Amino acid sequence: MAYKHRSIENELRLKLSASGAVLIKGPKSCGKTETAKQFAKSILQVDRDERVPAAMSIDPARLLTGTTPRLIDEWQVQPKLWNYIRHEVDDRQQKGQFILTGSANPDEETNLHSGAGRFTVINMQTMSWHEMGYSSGAIQLSRLLTGEPQSTMDEGVNIEIIIERMLKGGWPALLEASVEEAMVINTGYVDLLAEVDMSRVSQVKRDPVKVKALLKAVSRNIATLVDNTALEKDIQSKENDSISRPTVIDYLNALERLMIFEEQPAFGTHIRSANSLRKSPKRHLCDVSLAVAALGLDKQSLLDDLKYCGFLFESLVYHDLKVYARANDATVFHYKDSTDLEIDAIVQKRNGDWAAFEVKLGVGQIEEAAKTLLHLNSIIDTTKTNPPKSLNVITGTGMSYARKDGVNVISLASLGA
Repeated sequence: MAYKHRSIENELRLKLSASGAVLIKGPKSCGKTETAKQFAKSILQVDRDERVPAAMSIDPARLLTGTTPRLIDEWQVQPKLWNYIRHEVDDRQQKGQFILTGSANPDEETNLHSGAGRFTVINMQTMSWHEMGYSSGAIQLSRLLTGEPQSTMDEGVNIEIIIERMLKGGWPALLEASVEEAMVINTGYVDLLAEVDMSRVSQVKRDPVKVKALLKAVSRNIATLVDNTALEKDIQSKENDSISRPTVIDYLNALERLMIFEEQPAFGTHIRSANSLRKSPKRHLCDVSLAVAALGLDKQSLLDDLKYCGFLFESLVYHDLKVYARANDATVFHYKDSTDLEIDAIVQKRNGDWAAFEVKLGVGQIEEAAKTLLHLNSIIDTTKTNPPKSLNVITGTGMSYARKDGVNVISLASLGA
């Protein structure tokens, strides 16, 4: 299968020119290694090369010898490599020496030697719709963040296609797989995550049954503000199992280290009212296909539960917005205040420019979403915060157009970086 270009390539190119080593982090099988290979001149596969354990005990620095940039793939299997690479970068005093890829975050001991000034970091996701060719990219997030007008004749896609794409997910290896084949692979991914990866990540034995119960609870509450107490109760009521709150916290931390579980932070802005802002994050898995796989759902079960399907679609849009936001040096937040005014996604650039997004699976909810966005716009304290550059409703099944009130309606099949 031919390599498909990824959104992080420009960032990787820039960071190789700016730092001695670049660390690409992301969930297992999201495509880190294949993208790194497009830039590497030599490769060390730490998890596959049988010479690595012996070399680590005799002369680890020899593993770093090779044409640069040298790719150190799955470096976290031998975490001591981090410090050797750090020293090697210091000694060589040259840019673009190493690319490290890994499917687990460094542990706390490694973080003590952060590599500041030597390493730069790229967080990689599974593939977005634009990267997979599902979206034309005609509506660009970069222009939504400047308020430039855009138009396109792209049509949306129907609900059945959206569901099939959520079942498959954004895994590069599954692009040419059938939906049924992808579902088998994704179920296997969840099984291995629970039975192997969760215990391997910190060398701490974790109960696979409880891991799966927690994954199901997170999946049932995807794209919501559910807290750890609610997850604990959800597991007790739905799985007929018991997990203590400390265990929930420990397992979520491990899932976060594996970059499977993530939190969408709350947006803090100034509003012209006494309403207080909610600071709780929304919770997601790295790819909606894992939520579907954890719950054992199929196409028909999602068609029969379009309300839950809407939450999955919101999580899918959050995922894609994150990919496009990263290309624009931006972060994706959510908004909720004490009046329960809620905005699904706020994308804010480092310079403070921002745009607001409501996510609706079908076209029937567009009017309500537009009113919500316009209400948010009306309560922003513009003496302290710049107003949003654009107000947008992202849909799955409709076409893209601009409304008379200035709100953009955007099909996910039109959106790109």
